[in-house]
Formats: sequence, structure tokens, C-alpha cells
Amino acid sequence: MNNICKKFALPFAFLVSVIAMSGSLFFSEVWKLPPCVLCWYQRIAMYPLVAIFFVGLVKRDKDVHYYAYPLAIIGWLIAAYHNLLYYNIIPESNAPCVAGVSCTTKFFEWFGFITIPFLSLAGFSLILIALYCYQRAIGKKSRTTEPEDNDAREAAA
Repeated sequence: MNNICKKFALPFAFLVSVIAMSGSLFFSEVWKLPPCVLCWYQRIAMYPLVAIFFVGLVKRDKDVHYYAYPLAIIGWLIAAYHNLLYYNIIPESNAPCVAGVSCTTKFFEWFGFITIPFLSLAGFSLILIALYCYQRAIGKKSRTTEPEDNDAREAAA
């Protein structure tokens, strides 16, 4: 399982980020659906992930998850909040969308539950799962907590 995660987690995360970016551009540029404020914030978190994953894959950077995690977590939190607003779990009076398109505007609902906020939350969730899988597969610990070399410890004593 670790070998599969190590080999496919980053390409999968890259693919998800490309699909998410392409989908958001399709909705706004082809279908002419205007994004709300929270959609813009989610785009701000998602679009750089495409470049981060691309460069990480090309350069075979094993630390790419350190760069991707913050954006993915921030995007996931915004998407979760957007879904809570959209499904009226949080009252619309708490929405940051005071001008322009409302954050609770229903452009479409495929199969009764697949909406634009849901797609964003699913995308960020898949990316976070892939990053976690990748991090576990490579077995890296925080750089500040790596154990010292035994020889160096003995030489110091």
C-alpha cells in the first residue's frame, strides 16, 4: 500500500487540482456562472496547488507536501464553511457575500446533492487524503525532530 501511495498520490493530487481548476474556469467562463466571494477564496487556494504539484512532480521534490498542505487545509476550511452556509446549517446572515452573488445561490444540483460548493469540498478532501497518504508512504518526520546520528552523539560524549 505504501508503495502505491508513494507512486500515485502526488500525480492523483495534481490531477484533482487540474480538474478542480478547469471545472471552476468552465463554470465561470463557459457557463457564465459568476463566482461568489467564498468561491474566489477557494480558487485562490486551489490554483497554486496545480503549479506546486506540477513542479514537485517534475523536480521529484519529496517535500512537496509541506508546500501543498497549508493551501489545501485553508481551501478545505473555506469549502467546509461554504457548504455549511449553502445547506443552511449556518444562517445566511453569517455569509461574507454581501455584494454580488450570494454564497448560497443554487446554480445546479446534480443528483440532488452535487453542487459547486460540494465539488470544491470534495476536491480539497481528495487532495488532503492524497497528501496524507504520500506523507505516510515516504515516512518523513518533521525536519526539526529527526534523530541525530548515533556516531555524532558518541563523538560529542
